Amino acid sequence: MSLRVSFELTNDDLKHFQLIMREARKAIARSTPEDIVATAEGLLRDLSSTATPGFIQERIDKLRLMIRMLTDLDWRLPHHEATRVLNALAYFTEPEDLIPDHIPGLGFLDDAIMVELVMRELEHEIEAYQDFCEFRSKHDGTSRDDWINEHREELQARMRHRREESKDINGNNAEFSLFD
Repeated sequence: MSLRVSFELTNDDLKHFQLIMREARKAIARSTPEDIVATAEGLLRDLSSTATPGFIQERIDKLRLMIRMLTDLDWRLPHHEATRVLNALAYFTEPEDLIPDHIPGLGFLDDAIMVELVMRELEHEIEAYQDFCEFRSKHDGTSRDDWINEHREELQARMRHRREESKDINGNNAEFSLFD
């Protein structure tokens, strides 16, 4: 038997998560990108050795995708976009959680919520990277480097264009932003 629980986050709730993300970014301000990635990878290793609910496993895969975006040498995510992804990983490298992780079933609920918020915030970067991975896996020519460079630049330009399109006419994100 399983139980489905759903809830809605209000604007005040979202502002609270935004504040938590800012605090996490401050806490890692002196960390190197390599340290942030290594800490996030360590967290994922620790989580894979524990029994976690299915909804957490789904979010763990999304965190792995963000780490691959940063570490994929063919993708070479530009600095501004890489900083956005590193800022997203900041929360997951902090040992202090809203809900302590050791509480069975609920301990990772705050992490799952933050993953969902971050994935929405980085939707254009993630979509472009997934498309790049798909294109790369299908390519079988001898000019692989030229092909990768061309598609990387095209997809990263699309990513930036879509992010700009999703802003309202005042220059503010029309949706909630964790990175403000």
